[in-house]
Amino acid sequence: MSETQIQTPEATGPVHPELYTDDGILRPEFVERVLTAITDGDANVVVALIEPLHESELGDLLEAITTEERTALVGLAGNDFDFASLTEVDEAVRLEIVNALPNPDIAKGFTELDSDDAVFILEDMEEADREEILARMPFEERVRLRRSLDYPEETAGRRMQTEFIAVPPFWTVGQTIDYMREDTDLPDRFHEIYVVSPQFELMGSVDLDRILRTKREVNVEEIMAESSYPVRADQDQEEAAQIFERYDMISAAVVDQSNRLVGVLTVDDVVDVIQQEAEEDIKRLGGVGDEELSDSVLETARSRFTWLLVNLATAILASVVIGLFDATISQMVALAVLMPIVASMGGNAGTQTMTVAVRALATRDIDIYNAGRVVRRELIVGFLNGILFAAIMGLVAAVWFSEPQLGVIIATAMVFNLVCAALAGISIPLVLDRVGLDPAIASTVFVTTVTDVVGFFAFLGLAAWWFGIF
Repeated sequence: MSETQIQTPEATGPVHPELYTDDGILRPEFVERVLTAITDGDANVVVALIEPLHESELGDLLEAITTEERTALVGLAGNDFDFASLTEVDEAVRLEIVNALPNPDIAKGFTELDSDDAVFILEDMEEADREEILARMPFEERVRLRRSLDYPEETAGRRMQTEFIAVPPFWTVGQTIDYMREDTDLPDRFHEIYVVSPQFELMGSVDLDRILRTKREVNVEEIMAESSYPVRADQDQEEAAQIFERYDMISAAVVDQSNRLVGVLTVDDVVDVIQQEAEEDIKRLGGVGDEELSDSVLETARSRFTWLLVNLATAILASVVIGLFDATISQMVALAVLMPIVASMGGNAGTQTMTVAVRALATRDIDIYNAGRVVRRELIVGFLNGILFAAIMGLVAAVWFSEPQLGVIIATAMVFNLVCAALAGISIPLVLDRVGLDPAIASTVFVTTVTDVVGFFAFLGLAAWWFGIF
């Protein structure tokens, strides 16, 4: 970031050369300066410090201070507080701030927001507060926001901007340019102009550069391109993001079931969707749900409890398998020392395969055409890794316990378990996806269960058979 210029009543010039340290965190001296102004109750200094900040930078500042300090900062900033910064903070922080503000102040602040940002904040609020805020907004804005809120969560309709430019096909380029120059109720930034029928059905679009390079008397119908890949308002936001990624789009028209233009989805919103979906997948793989760093201790514990309970049940199942071979273990203590290695290697191998599979399913890289090839590849990889680690661990076990037969047993069990781990890691996510369940949520528990049970059963069962102990 270039040098940040912040003007205060006491001094001019740069207060700090850069807002962030090399580690990507806000400079402590800047945060301290803001906190000093808050403590002093100096609204002028607070506004002077936060006004030059981008919404994402202000969001970082809000997350860096305490609850009481956030409330005081927003109160001192007054009308100069940028409500767009609330889209850059955790949900808990966002709700904390809006709950502390009077609804009339929120409604006034929302008039400066793009519709997609306003919807993003409104959707997490209590219904009574949401309705009061909407009732205080101008009629046209209220209608647009209600229409977006009517669409299900995590759909393109919730992410779209309802501010766009649409013109009839018979308008000339000159009329269109004059309209954009003279009408004050148009979006501040846009990339395309949409062409619609009298029924507001989407006919096509014209890029701004095409408009600027065309003579004024030409009709927009002559230079418009049929709108490629419009997004349905009820389409899942992740599917919409995949359309953007596949066709390298900057923006896309959003249409309803009757092909009427209702909004526009832009690449900045899609980047947020991609990041959000990737974060959700990672969290679900770890069994932590929609947890955020700002959540309370009780909320965090509650969100993790369910899958820990499921994991406890699967761990008991693995222990039951071990219990079947208690006589074998009692006669050969080395088995108790070595059996966690077989299960651990299988668990890690299965997790590697599962992670690749879950992410590929999320990005739709696995389909009916390549699923068989991917499964075969993972099985071969599991077999090859099994052979390599079987040779290493077999030699280690034979030398460690001076028992060559034990080395053969653990090597055989390891090959078998790594192949089963690869099969479970790829097949369990595919099956869950096939039956309509989110593979990111349950795959980890199932894969770990398979590798533990198979690993223990293969190693201990083979040892019992080999040495005739059971």
